[in-house]
Amino acid sequence: MPESEQSAHRTVLVTGATGYIGGRLVPELLAAGHRVRCLARDPGRLRDLPWRTAVECVRGDVTRPETLPDAFEDIEVAYYLVHALGTGASFERRDREAAAAFGRAAAAAGVQRIVYLGGLVPAGVAEHDLSPHLRSRAEVGRILRGCGVPTAELRAAVILGSGSLSFEMLRHLTERLPVMVTPSWVGTRIQPIAVRDVLRHLVDCALLPPEVNRTFDVGGPDVLTYREMMMRYARVAGLPRRVIVPVPVLTPSLSSHWVGLVTPVPSGLARPLVESLRYEVVCGEHDIARYSPDPPGGLTGFDTAVRLALKRIQDADVATRWSSASIPGAPSDPLPTDPDWAGGSLYEDERELAVDVSPAALWSVVEGIGGENGWYSFPLAWALRGWLDRLVGGVGLRRGRRDPARLRVGDSLDFWRVEEIEPGRLLRLRAEMRLPGPAWLELRVEPGEHGGAVYRQRALFHPHGLAGHAYWWSVAPFHTVVFGGMARNIAARARQSTGPAEVG
Repeated sequence: MPESEQSAHRTVLVTGATGYIGGRLVPELLAAGHRVRCLARDPGRLRDLPWRTAVECVRGDVTRPETLPDAFEDIEVAYYLVHALGTGASFERRDREAAAAFGRAAAAAGVQRIVYLGGLVPAGVAEHDLSPHLRSRAEVGRILRGCGVPTAELRAAVILGSGSLSFEMLRHLTERLPVMVTPSWVGTRIQPIAVRDVLRHLVDCALLPPEVNRTFDVGGPDVLTYREMMMRYARVAGLPRRVIVPVPVLTPSLSSHWVGLVTPVPSGLARPLVESLRYEVVCGEHDIARYSPDPPGGLTGFDTAVRLALKRIQDADVATRWSSASIPGAPSDPLPTDPDWAGGSLYEDERELAVDVSPAALWSVVEGIGGENGWYSFPLAWALRGWLDRLVGGVGLRRGRRDPARLRVGDSLDFWRVEEIEPGRLLRLRAEMRLPGPAWLELRVEPGEHGGAVYRQRALFHPHGLAGHAYWWSVAPFHTVVFGGMARNIAARARQSTGPAEVG
């Protein structure tokens, strides 16, 4: 593009900002200097995102045309990132009517450009022979391209990134099943694309010349079968080689129920994807590079995209993934608005107690945990766990602690390591015992609403393969005794060490 166009800033409308792509696109658009307005049925769902104050949010719904005119006021570029997932004619009708209403409203408001992310259509397959999911995506694109506003329709297959429905299905199938009897679609060739490349193309489309009104196939550098994607995911994730036995008898309906049974992805969401996997989806052109050039290092390969999607967990940065306190720093990271089943499995045991002592008194007990003071619950269970860890080559409980009263980041603490400490408030420990997956223990102290203190305790475990899931459920029956007793005894020790705090 000419330099003058490259530096131009647009006023853009983003639909689907609470969804997978929309929630990641907004900060990319802001970083590019665009002014952003978000259309959401419930703007309150965006309130915890740090960019919320940098955008304008309006309440509206693409299925309710009367809500659209105000949203389009002064908009130059509109991103259409909503769609229904379902079966039967009703969801196709909803998609069709919503796209038509959106196109009419955009044309009436004088919008200069619509950008839509659809599905990659298999070559040589008539539209009426496509799965309902792909057929509806293609129909929406055709409606938008014909509404009178220049439209860029990006067509993508599997998008690789934490939170993507396609990626989460791949993740959970591979991690949970070391041996799989799979449908024949595991042999289908697919050209996946990393979410960071999708977002770069979407941002660049805001500056497309006005004469561009067409589809663009977008994909990464690798063309793989679904079986190859599972095998390569396992290798990147450090899992043993998977055994995959395809069988021809699993229909899309049975396949979706199978996916729903062995993964947390609901079968109602899995079915449209499974139906689409019957087709080979490989890019027929790469014309998008004329307007959105490949980065200097090339498009993101499959292994790199998976590594990026797993990096947040592997780096033990659990605070961002499993709380709504902040937004990830990379588009491959999870978002607070992602569904519960996104981002990989995380098992959690959470306890909370009000304690009638000062926060400082409670914190002194928390910071003194471990070593000679022990772990405040079921000493035999902790000792047994330490012995077992040493038997398999782990560190056991023999390391103790550096200082009997103070901790700092990096300190060893029996078979834990201090990962984060905020004096008086937070202690986060990462397990260094031998486990089939990373584990953390998080202890928080907060002032009580009416005086005293509140003790919050979380044990977190990210299972690594089927062994990780089996481990968690084998020890889960003991959590009430071990973790429940730990919380109660820490509170009791704090009360013994000081008089009760004044409660107003």
